[in-house]
Amino acid sequence: MIRIAIVCGGDSSEYQVSLRSAEGLYSFIDKEKYEVYIVLMRGTEWQVWLPDDRKVPVDKNDFSFRLGRQTKKFHFAYITIHGTPGEDGRLQGYFDMQGIPYSCCGVFAAALTFNKFACNHYLQGFGVRISESLLLRKGQAISNNDVVEKIGLPCFIKPNLGGSSFGTTKVKRIEEIQPAIEKAFGEANHEVIIEAFLSGTEITCGCYKTKKKSVVLPISEVVPKNEFFDYEAKYNGASDEITPARLCDELTARVQTLTSAIYDILGASGLIRVDYIITEGHLVNLLEVNTTPGMTAASFIPQQVRAAGMEMCAVMDEIIEDKLN
Repeated sequence: MIRIAIVCGGDSSEYQVSLRSAEGLYSFIDKEKYEVYIVLMRGTEWQVWLPDDRKVPVDKNDFSFRLGRQTKKFHFAYITIHGTPGEDGRLQGYFDMQGIPYSCCGVFAAALTFNKFACNHYLQGFGVRISESLLLRKGQAISNNDVVEKIGLPCFIKPNLGGSSFGTTKVKRIEEIQPAIEKAFGEANHEVIIEAFLSGTEITCGCYKTKKKSVVLPISEVVPKNEFFDYEAKYNGASDEITPARLCDELTARVQTLTSAIYDILGASGLIRVDYIITEGHLVNLLEVNTTPGMTAASFIPQQVRAAGMEMCAVMDEIIEDKLN
């Protein structure tokens, strides 16, 4: 039987979010067809979570573990680490060297999409609309007046590397700029984005492709109850999520076509989710690309799969079999 590791945890603030995604994936994958284990990673501590709640260490030499007198080697990894090392390409490099297939994109696409500033400006070169933004690296300073002149208010100040809106501030007043920069650096440590605010309808669209077919999922509309789609809105119910989104057919088709094109431009693999904001005049603006999207039962991808009349178990099957063959 094919042995699958659902790899979760990681070294960022999204550790708990990743564990919730792992539980979702565990419920989606067919246990009659595959032998499935959750693998927890935190720094150099890698452990297999056994069904009886015991945890045993992973042998990093070959990504295996001992169960009694047996050595069990994994045949496939479903990466659901949100943040480093699973979303930024580091873990993909390890699996490439081990010759173990995995669920998501490879090293380059993962590293590029994890860097929001680099990814968005790369895609801008292919005609994708993005918000005006500036990148600050640790040690660089910018005056409040320069932010207002170049980006304007309100604006978002957030970590360049990371997700789940940790360290993100919607800045409305000039005196909030420097504290927001400090907060973002406290989360990200290395790079911070200052990004112009766009007023409009926030949407997100999932996509996956195999050797046999291309699937662009129904679009979800996000209506945050807070100032923006922050952690509370994403994970604690402080938003309305409408799938399919309330868009006209022409706009829906444009967003789905763009999502498929972005998938191909980046050389993505497995399931991805692309976030946008629709501004006046039906302009489609990219917010970010997520190559390891959340996979709890309430997450956008499962919502969109259900709206498409599909089953998550079947989608998992397609992705796993595509990578194994």
